[in-house]
Amino acid sequence: MVEGNPTSQRVKGFMAKKPVRRAERIEVFYDAKRWRLLQRYRSETIQIMEALENSRLASIVHGSIARGDVTEESDIDVFIPTVTSSFLVENALERAGVRINRRVIVQATPAYAAKAYLEIGERTAVSFPLTKMRTVEREFYRFGGEAALQTLKRGERVCGVDKRLMLIEPTAKGHVESSIIGRETEIARVLRISIETVLDRVHALMRRDQIGRTGVFIEREVAEDETFEMALKQLADENPAVRRRLRLFEK
Repeated sequence: MVEGNPTSQRVKGFMAKKPVRRAERIEVFYDAKRWRLLQRYRSETIQIMEALENSRLASIVHGSIARGDVTEESDIDVFIPTVTSSFLVENALERAGVRINRRVIVQATPAYAAKAYLEIGERTAVSFPLTKMRTVEREFYRFGGEAALQTLKRGERVCGVDKRLMLIEPTAKGHVESSIIGRETEIARVLRISIETVLDRVHALMRRDQIGRTGVFIEREVAEDETFEMALKQLADENPAVRRRLRLFEK
């Protein structure tokens, strides 16, 4: 499953962090620079989420922005967890002066829902599903750590698992990190998600570490004169696997 914006540069950056196997818990202390970086990223994220909120579009941010363990390479990934009109989303951003640079449909595998990606910057995107998601797909965001707008405004950070399969637990001075390998049942309880989701993510990230990223099932840019919905219909007309996934949740 694609994490973050689906550009080639970001896909290459995904494998920079590999799963870690170690039993100990390590405490990480943030310096002033890192706290300032987190504040800057969160300020930018809040502006985007407020633009959506003003149009009654509830969203979350997931990953390091939610957990707090940001670096200079962190992405701002805002996600609307419900199927909604692409017109409403784009209009909400445009009214707030947020410029959309690229529009892309991504379907990670034939079993996953197709999603719309609105790329705002090199490392900033808003995405939303174009059809209903399965439980494991929705819990993917909780696995990595997700935060709502009010959570960011209160300055709170959340637990989540990073791309190294390390559980990040925020502390007053930074965070504590520990490997989740062999602790899948415990992690499911901590994050309040199903064990199936944890096992799915562990399997996916371990496999990528062994054989490398194999790409996504579909990545299709949406033209200026078409909507996401129009582009998805064309994909479904042309691709039986896309058509089957759409029909699965039409019943």
